[in-house]
Amino acid sequence: MRALLALPFPTPLSKRLMLVHHIGRKTGKEYRQPVSYVDNHGILLTPGGGRWTDNLRPGEPVRIHLRGHDQMMSPDLVDDPDEIERLFGTMTKANPMLKRFVPIPRDANGQLDRPTLDAAIRNGFRIVRWQPIASIRS
Repeated sequence: MRALLALPFPTPLSKRLMLVHHIGRKTGKEYRQPVSYVDNHGILLTPGGGRWTDNLRPGEPVRIHLRGHDQMMSPDLVDDPDEIERLFGTMTKANPMLKRFVPIPRDANGQLDRPTLDAAIRNGFRIVRWQPIASIRS
C-alpha cells in the first residue's frame, strides 16, 4: 500500500489515504505511515489511533504525500473529547467507512460513548487536523 500511495500521480487509493512521513522520537528513523483522511475545506482530518502521533509536534512541519504530490503540513493534535466528537461527525459524514476503523460505540443519544472515548484518548487516540504550509516538488 505504501508503494501505491507514494506514486507521483493520484490513484483511486489516494482519494481516501495519504502517506505521513514522520521521524521516530526515540529512533530518529523516518517512517511512512498510511492514514485515512477527510478534506474539510482545505484542512485535512485524520484519525490518530496508535502511537505514531506521538512523533508529531504541533506547528512542526511534516511532509505528507497526498494525491501524488508532497506537501508540508502542520499538525494540530486534537485530544479534547468534545472537539473529537464534532470532528469525527464531520469525518464520518464524508467517509462513513471510518466508523469501521475507529471502533468507538455510540450511546443512546447517538454520541460517541464518553467512557470509551476517554479511554481511547488516554491510550493515545486523537484526531490530527492538518493545515497546509506549502507545496513542494515530489
